[in-house]
Amino acid sequence: MKILSWNVNGIRAIAKKGMLDWLVKDGADVICLQETKVFDPQELDPSFMSPGGYASFWNSAQEKKGYSGVVIYTKQQPRKVERGLGAKEFDTEGRTIVAYFDTFALLNVYFPNGKQNGDRLKHKMDFYDAFLSFCDRLQKKIPLVMCGDYNTAHKELDLARPRENQDVSGFLPAERAWIDKYENHGYVDTLRMLRTEGNLYTWWDLKTGARARNVGWRIDYFFVSKDIVTNVKDAFILKDVMGSDHCPIGIELAL
Repeated sequence: MKILSWNVNGIRAIAKKGMLDWLVKDGADVICLQETKVFDPQELDPSFMSPGGYASFWNSAQEKKGYSGVVIYTKQQPRKVERGLGAKEFDTEGRTIVAYFDTFALLNVYFPNGKQNGDRLKHKMDFYDAFLSFCDRLQKKIPLVMCGDYNTAHKELDLARPRENQDVSGFLPAERAWIDKYENHGYVDTLRMLRTEGNLYTWWDLKTGARARNVGWRIDYFFVSKDIVTNVKDAFILKDVMGSDHCPIGIELAL
């Protein structure tokens, strides 16, 4: 099973660039998109609902249009789909969707950004803790695959300019320490399991033209629970796929 994840920074925007067609042609079994910026999927053109025969499952921000949102496109019908973490303070922004397949649960998550102000940073850290508790409860029942825009670079290796960004949300000690804690709970960064080199980034600042210079951050991840680690056969970054300020990432599972 091949699974892709991509923060598209607006699904309508990537569709205008032909990238929804590209995703269908790529042929992944499951496609997880974040930051769709869709308030009501029923208002979209029908082509967004089942491109290439994929079934789609959406979660959208409930109180703000053109903001946040996630979708799972899948060839295989899940046994069930759940939206949110079960806590209103985190679920109104449409950041989480879970698809249950026969052998694992897939979590597609768009984590909050903490750069706006101290309140949003606190919200981000609280979301992190709620997410970890959710995963720990769920992992007792079924193996987990977790993907999305985590909005934090974990190690110095994961961004081009670590020294200059030590005081910037996305690389703060508390944010990085949470990923340490997450891993200590038994969740494995699939890319780092297979590749240890630098210059592997998934997000570049558009305003500074950082992508052309590869001055980036790795803030998009696939994590898996330890009970499914041996099923991971590949993990990769599709750095040459344009259309957003992020690029797609993916894994391949033998199931």
